[in-house]
Amino acid sequence: MAIMAISIAPSGMEGTSLSAIVSKAIEVLDKQDRVQWELGSMFTTVEGELDDLFDIAKRMHEALAEAGAPRIGSVIKIDDRRDKVAHMKEKTDAIMHHLGKPLDES
Repeated sequence: MAIMAISIAPSGMEGTSLSAIVSKAIEVLDKQDRVQWELGSMFTTVEGELDDLFDIAKRMHEALAEAGAPRIGSVIKIDDRRDKVAHMKEKTDAIMHHLGKPLDES
């Protein structure tokens, strides 16, 4: 099980708002059931098998090209923990625990 942070940004588009075209990448996640994901304001976090993460990243990147982006920059960070199974929620819960904050029960 691995966790990936991914940010995909088109450039060369008209205007400054990119949410409409970026949503095309998120649709890739929304239409699949192989990985869990969580939308963030700057990065989307995805959890699943490593091969699935690479496939999803490519499909998200390509979705922007198909939507007309003339240039696309993708930033990907992968945490591939091999010594134990780690989940994205556990990572945030650990920080909240150290802050003495209540854990998200969702």
